Amino acid sequence: MKKQLLPLLLLLFTYCQEKATPPNPVFPIPDERQIAWQELEFYGFVHFNMNTFSDREWGFGDEKPEQFNPTALDARQWARIAKEAGMKGLIITAKHHDGFCLWPSEYTEHSVKNSPWRDGKGDLIQEFADACREYGLKVGIYYSPWDRNHPDYGKPEYIIYMRNQLTELLTNYGEIFEVWFDGANGGTGWYGGANEERKVDKLTYYDWPTTHQLVRDLQPGAMLFSDAGPDVRWVGNEHGFAYETTWSNLMRDSVYAGMPEYSEKWASGQENGTHWVPAESDVSIRPGWYYHAYEDHKVKSLPQLMEIFYKSIGRNSSLLINFPVDTRGLIHENDEEAILKMAAKIREDFQTNLAQEATVSASLDRGYGYEAELTIDGDYSTYWTTPDGAVEAQLELDFGKEISFNRLLLQEFTPLGQRVKAFSLEAEKDGSWEKITSGTTIGYKRILRFPDVSSQKIRIRFEDGKDIPLISEVGVFYAPKLLLAPEIKREKSGLVSLISPDEGLEIRYSLDGSEPTQIYDNPFQVEGATTLQVLSFDPISGQKSEIFRKDLEISKAKWKSEGERAIDENPATYFTTSENELIVDLEKKLSIQGFSYLPMQARYPSGHITEYAFLVSSDGKNWQEVSRGEFSNVVNSPVKQFIRFDPREAKFIKLQALNTADGNPATVGELGVMTR
Repeated sequence: MKKQLLPLLLLLFTYCQEKATPPNPVFPIPDERQIAWQELEFYGFVHFNMNTFSDREWGFGDEKPEQFNPTALDARQWARIAKEAGMKGLIITAKHHDGFCLWPSEYTEHSVKNSPWRDGKGDLIQEFADACREYGLKVGIYYSPWDRNHPDYGKPEYIIYMRNQLTELLTNYGEIFEVWFDGANGGTGWYGGANEERKVDKLTYYDWPTTHQLVRDLQPGAMLFSDAGPDVRWVGNEHGFAYETTWSNLMRDSVYAGMPEYSEKWASGQENGTHWVPAESDVSIRPGWYYHAYEDHKVKSLPQLMEIFYKSIGRNSSLLINFPVDTRGLIHENDEEAILKMAAKIREDFQTNLAQEATVSASLDRGYGYEAELTIDGDYSTYWTTPDGAVEAQLELDFGKEISFNRLLLQEFTPLGQRVKAFSLEAEKDGSWEKITSGTTIGYKRILRFPDVSSQKIRIRFEDGKDIPLISEVGVFYAPKLLLAPEIKREKSGLVSLISPDEGLEIRYSLDGSEPTQIYDNPFQVEGATTLQVLSFDPISGQKSEIFRKDLEISKAKWKSEGERAIDENPATYFTTSENELIVDLEKKLSIQGFSYLPMQARYPSGHITEYAFLVSSDGKNWQEVSRGEFSNVVNSPVKQFIRFDPREAKFIKLQALNTADGNPATVGELGVMTR
């Protein structure tokens, strides 16, 4: 009888225990919208609009609705791929800077209603929303405040137009989870035929408080995105990377959309930020945001995508990956293959949480309801914490036997604020504790990567914070190694070197675009333009890396220029022009059909060319202009720009900077020509 009563008494005692006093919040804290949004973590962008058909990144506004004519558009294909990739929603470019609308807006003729697609009766936003909901995805809307087509842009009348269109989008298509306002505002454009430059006061022109309230009234659950939020902020770059130290707190009243110094000073958040405005990391799966056929082989590799995952979601940020839908109206096969490989690798890396098999203890806890065991219960709403004032504390995990691991995942209970400022991971080896790695902020989720470690016990030390730590979840994982492709380096002389990512690997290559089979032993010379493909092969496991392709331009060995550092094949160097132009002597006449411009890649860039003219000459005296235009979005996405034109004979080339992003003298990271 006593044996039967004892467990019942213990159970009754546990049930009757009062939960310890909950900790006080550390402000700022998220609202209900932000808490729900943070749990999404991973969702997709769809860039598909007039730029898809004009082959531009930023349309000028003078395009015709007749140009928009996808031949096989299938929004269900987009939604299926996003769902299979593990995404929780999609955001579509309803209107980009060129002003063309993907729905039949009653406030403009510049929309799908005057295009040949669906005989002018189509509504892509409706098709998109229906497809998303069929696959259980949330629906988001991107809307560019800048409109290079509208004649009233820059005037008060345009704000009425903008709000009328937002009202259409936010009342006719069901629940919207995020409204995405771009920060690019004002510049040259068609503007109803004016063909001029129009600048606006980005802080005051749009009267953002009134516009935000409109969204609140029409879509109470929608998150509002811009540089300054107010609900979610831009991470400050288009690489998809958050920061080693990423706060969800922001001095929100000090920033605004399109702020020039935002990325450098504000994007990582602030420990003493006044408002909760978490970061969103946006990146395209290709170099460009819109589809360009010449980028079909430039889709990000699996290692690149996994680096993005760990530096976004793994650094207290959500991740927004873009699909540049092609002219058919489909996500390209290469993009689909890449994103599904990424999804499979994420599942592989986090298949088994080894922490859930461990015994967890803490140096101290707050009492009943806040014990260490709650960090491995798989329930984010429960958490371990300490008595008031005990900022420094530690968790210890005993696995019962030696295990191997190389990932640590931590989550703070952010509904009560972000707190941790410094933590470290230690493993017990031969009776003593050895430091493995360390970090600063945690936030909603932090993932640390490190070389393989084998140990029976680990210790997580919380060393500094704004207040006591609140840890919801601890994860310990072993992620199988990902074999990387070799790095390609080319000197100005044309000499190519292939650098192995690890010891003991066989490097294979080809120079004709075929499967790499030739074994690399020593650097080799490449004079002409060619397609180089490389891979790494592990002779022990038989595993191959993904094939990496690089289109090599003609060798610059005998080129001459005052701007030597712009033709040295070294992307880390750059040349600053004295008169906003760069002249290059190609040594001999070439038939060229385009050029490439790599913007300056330095940490603090300057002089990015936004508008250019490109000229050719046979004698260096008499010049002929063969191309003029703009390099769109080079400040936020300083990738190599490719401009093509009809073949021309030239011994000399000249790149003129008609305008730079910051008004400083033009800089050139690298200049090349295309001969095929």
